[in-house]
Amino acid sequence: MSLKSIKRPIEKELIIFEERFRDAMKSPVPLLDKVTHYIVRRKGKQMRPMFVFLCAKLCGDINDASYHAASLVELLHTATLVHDDVVDDSYERRGFFSINALWKNKIAVLVGDYLLAQGLLLALDNEEFKLLQIVSRAVRAMSEGELLQMEKARRLDIKEDIYYDIIEKKTASLIAAACCAGASTATKDPELLDKMYQFGSKIGIAFQIRDDLFDFGTDDVGKPLGIDIKEKKMTLPLIYALDNTTKSNKRYYIKLIKNHNEEKDKVAEVIEFVRKSGGLDYAQKAMYEYRDSAFEILDTFEENETREALRGLVNYVTERKK
Repeated sequence: MSLKSIKRPIEKELIIFEERFRDAMKSPVPLLDKVTHYIVRRKGKQMRPMFVFLCAKLCGDINDASYHAASLVELLHTATLVHDDVVDDSYERRGFFSINALWKNKIAVLVGDYLLAQGLLLALDNEEFKLLQIVSRAVRAMSEGELLQMEKARRLDIKEDIYYDIIEKKTASLIAAACCAGASTATKDPELLDKMYQFGSKIGIAFQIRDDLFDFGTDDVGKPLGIDIKEKKMTLPLIYALDNTTKSNKRYYIKLIKNHNEEKDKVAEVIEFVRKSGGLDYAQKAMYEYRDSAFEILDTFEENETREALRGLVNYVTERKK
């Protein structure tokens, strides 16, 4: 299912959303307005607003609050990306220069703070307190996930349960919040909201595992090969490989990642080790299990165009090439 087909049930809403999102980022400060204009111009696929609108439509009707939810989620997502680039010392995102590359770290941090404040004020000014609660919890979880990952990266010997804890907080929490926030604008049923949160969480975990797999691929996926290894991030294929080898092998490869992560030939050696270990097949199987769990939740809803579009979006997330 193409992205165009997935968007069909919410095509009009996405056009209106783009206008509202642009308005939500405007500032009377010329420098800030220049930076936010640059952010809007290089926007991504806007998957999170799509989840917001489709989940709202699945649970009822899209309304004004649904637009607030989509803008809030996208503002906070954008803020975290701007801050992430500063933390990671990254000068490129989606083939464009990052904000810190063009305007330096201090301005990038302040722009991220501004976007975060704009999102929170959007919810408060419209008295959307449930939205504020859902998304603020996600931002807290994302911060915890990043810090947990940094803490564990020092040891390079984490188990799967810690890995899942990290990605559930760091990546899945915002997609879960997008689905739950969208649903909350159409229904107040707590059981239904929890169901949509779980749906989004499973998609988010599958999304991150897909991202892990890119690190070991050969396609041009918009992400440099072996970047997670260079950054000493423990991904699912790598964890599996290290857990299923001899103690001496494990020590050897951990030492390579710890001390030689900047050397191209050593990174290639780690990639080859993971590929031969069956780590990629293992991670792909886990990704599809999470995707299928999301489908099980989706299948409890009545079959219609919106449900099929959501199914298509979930497939897109797990089959994407970048």
